[in-house]
Amino acid sequence: MGKGRLEAFSDGVLAIIITIMVLEMKVPHGASWEFLQPLAPVFMSYILSFVYVGIYWNNHHHLLHAARQINGKIMWANNHLLFWLSLMPFSSGWMGENHFEPLPTAVFGLDLLMAAIAYFILARCLVGLHGKDSTIGRALGMDVKGKISVVVYALAIPLAFVAGWISLLLYALVAVMWLIPDKRIELKLAEEHLGLKIKN
Repeated sequence: MGKGRLEAFSDGVLAIIITIMVLEMKVPHGASWEFLQPLAPVFMSYILSFVYVGIYWNNHHHLLHAARQINGKIMWANNHLLFWLSLMPFSSGWMGENHFEPLPTAVFGLDLLMAAIAYFILARCLVGLHGKDSTIGRALGMDVKGKISVVVYALAIPLAFVAGWISLLLYALVAVMWLIPDKRIELKLAEEHLGLKIKN
């Protein structure tokens, strides 16, 4: 079946998630810097969660761009990913409102961990449908970066109860690791396109 509706639905959900996140930031009832100071943790958590949603949107776009078709399993795997991403306004908002206390910081990490696992499942479902030798299969390969992310999140969650700043640093490091767009799929698509041109 075609992938157009899945892409459109996912884009819409991600846009709504970002809108909900910004609405979590309440306008201060004052016009001086002292009224903005209490909002600093909320703003910091908003930036972090916005970056993460942007990373997922970018990689999700590349992933589906490389796919030729989808099936029911992929649709449910995609819904699974969107479920965990839709919790990000809650988990990041709770973390910011409580000034990065251990439990909210750990819950944010758990949300990131589950979203990463859900993305991995979606990618494996797409490779399963298209085959390991397909463009998407060759582009994803062993997905070392994805596996490293899962390990870092798993370490950061319990560390939130030791020192919250360490967890936040680890979350930020993973985000920085993914900020540069993943070129694997783009390169494989370009190779495939060039190969077709040469054949023609």
